[in-house]
Amino acid sequence: MNSKALYNLSYGLYVISSKKGSRLNGQVANTVFQISSEPMTIAISLNKKNLTNEYVRESKSFVVSVLSQDAPLSLIGQFGFKSGRDTDKFNGVNYLLSQDGTPYLVDNTLAYIGARVISEIDALTHTVFIGEVMEAEVLKEGTPMTYAYYQQVKKGGVSQNAPTYIKSQAPEAVAAGKTGKFTCSVCGYTYDPEIGDPDNGVPAGTPFEKLSSDWVCPVCGAAKSEFKEI
Repeated sequence: MNSKALYNLSYGLYVISSKKGSRLNGQVANTVFQISSEPMTIAISLNKKNLTNEYVRESKSFVVSVLSQDAPLSLIGQFGFKSGRDTDKFNGVNYLLSQDGTPYLVDNTLAYIGARVISEIDALTHTVFIGEVMEAEVLKEGTPMTYAYYQQVKKGGVSQNAPTYIKSQAPEAVAAGKTGKFTCSVCGYTYDPEIGDPDNGVPAGTPFEKLSSDWVCPVCGAAKSEFKEI
């Protein structure tokens, strides 16, 4: 079986948030889709190991924040490569609360959709939650972040708990020799000198060797020493 066939499926990039009592949490997800229009329902897929899964099952509600294409990698790293068990993911993040008190992101967000869980499906390692949409608002106009754009243009990595994670997804070696690209061994982000790290003031054309010693992965915050050359 060629798992690369699944690369042809289309996805977006979102932050799914929920609550448990007074505690808030959220995570990056790429599986959100509309099920029906009357009544309006959507579905999300969350790994059973993730804290957000626990919060959604407890509160029976969730909010989807639709990320814009210009969302920084640091934001995706905050919600995609850190655990709510160890850190408050909403600390330092601009957010508001939906009608039922569930948080949604304000910055780098095109729209938010709040839903009440009406059904859940066991999908082995993941839970598919189906929710009836209770509120939805457009926050600003723009281009939504797609999963392909995140990987191919922003060179972002994929969490092992993501439904689209494939174990053999590490970049292939180039037979002709070195590429000048370096990959984070923690999250899979690829530093491409032709792109640089514009979110952190590193201009295009900057070789990896010229990055300052205190430069860190823009996604997960790993040290420069954690990178390996492709």
